[in-house]
Amino acid sequence: MIISVASGKGGTGKTTVAVNLALSLGKAQLLDCDVEEPNAHILLKPKITETYPVHVPMPRIYRERCDYCGKCSEFCQYHALLVTKNVVMTFPELCHGCGGCSLVCPRGAIAEEGREVGLVRTGTANGVSLVYGELRVSEPMATPLIREVKKRLTTDRIVIIDAPPGTSCPVITAVHGSDFCLLVTEPTPFGLSNLHIMVQVLRELCIPFGVVENFHGLGDARIQDYFERATIPVLLQIPFDRRIAELYSRGIPLVAEMPTWKKRFRDLMERIEELVAT
Repeated sequence: MIISVASGKGGTGKTTVAVNLALSLGKAQLLDCDVEEPNAHILLKPKITETYPVHVPMPRIYRERCDYCGKCSEFCQYHALLVTKNVVMTFPELCHGCGGCSLVCPRGAIAEEGREVGLVRTGTANGVSLVYGELRVSEPMATPLIREVKKRLTTDRIVIIDAPPGTSCPVITAVHGSDFCLLVTEPTPFGLSNLHIMVQVLRELCIPFGVVENFHGLGDARIQDYFERATIPVLLQIPFDRRIAELYSRGIPLVAEMPTWKKRFRDLMERIEELVAT
């Protein structure tokens, strides 16, 4: 089973839920797809066994063959190529690596070469297999690196995907193909607004979902009213508790110091299995 953990916004506690659920299950694989700011490894402290770079293709212009016809720039929908009378300029940050420019070039003046966009690291900690990506600073597109992280997905254990914040392309790439999605939210106006958007996204993708309410006891009852109106199952509530916050600030998983929470996360897994089965 593949379970993605998303929220629609940052700071709700996605990583807290993903890491503690993985540790409670014992044998699990955790994919940290928040490649712009991965932090599951800070809590797990894994032994890193492999690190490798990730490249995306981008055009290389052979100027001795080019006649500046401009067909490549006309084809590119992302404006990653600019052709003038005697100059061809490429903009690597805009290139999506589709390879179309090399196909339409009538003189074979364009080839593809790899450009490094980040790293993927793998490791293990307390029975949990961890894979996470690190996007290079200034790189605007996270999706190629997220896809590379997901290529390491295994089928011999439960897989938990820690998705990026928001509801844009990186999130869609991360949750796509999941059997179930845990939406981690908070009882605040921002939490409710972004949860509403993420619910619409998951319903469009036909991915079943349930909610983990973090910081329970904070804010007002508007989010509870929304759960009832939208018939969204609340699978777990994590209280607004100083002890929990202190553990997180010290990089310690909740279940490591508060063992009763291990059973609660296992019960959460049982409820997910029941919802998927129905």
